[in-house]
Amino acid sequence: MDTTRRKELLDAYDDLRVADVRDGMDMLLLHGYGSMDPSIRPLYRTRAHGIAKTVRYVPYKGGIPCTSPEEYKKWSRKYYGSVCTYWWIPDIDPGDFAVIDASGVNAGLMGSENSLNGIIRGIKGYVTNGGVRDTDELILEKVPFWSAMISQTMVQGRLQFESYDVPVSVGGVTVNPGDVVVADGDGVIVVPQDVALEVARHAREIHEEDKKVRRGHYQALGREPDSTV
Repeated sequence: MDTTRRKELLDAYDDLRVADVRDGMDMLLLHGYGSMDPSIRPLYRTRAHGIAKTVRYVPYKGGIPCTSPEEYKKWSRKYYGSVCTYWWIPDIDPGDFAVIDASGVNAGLMGSENSLNGIIRGIKGYVTNGGVRDTDELILEKVPFWSAMISQTMVQGRLQFESYDVPVSVGGVTVNPGDVVVADGDGVIVVPQDVALEVARHAREIHEEDKKVRRGHYQALGREPDSTV
């Protein structure tokens, strides 16, 4: 996707809520598509949107060597270099949203260090059907992250890298590279790239009308306006 197209899509979804986008999808009769399963939840209340950077990991198929702790450390380091690799992180473009199909495995594929590495490169958020760990640090670091579970484990003996920039399935939604991902406290929704601008147009109209009505409620209640209105 070229830079102009990326900016157009990112700008179109700026400030839109998941609820607005869901309503915009419904306007195009896409009722059964886009919303990830409610089990995919944020680590903390935040909002993010971006262009889908899709990644797939599968359950580890090999064995675990019977070694001493020192030998295990060596095997563990090699595991990251040859089995559960992160080749997709150096390939991140600013504005990407990482969509990680971890095959539902309860393992901490992402944590406080490698998630920040992605943020440095321009990642806007992460979503996975697997686990995430170091969650207290991730919350303090304000890394936007949605996951199916919180995990304690590392990936050794549990996950191996399969591919990236391919169609993946996360939260019951097929996500293609270049789709638009919007996430907030209501969960995660995915918009196919080919209808993304039309969905955003309808969502924007709904959002602005909602803000207008709620501004009236704020006035009636004597509340000071905030960013939501």
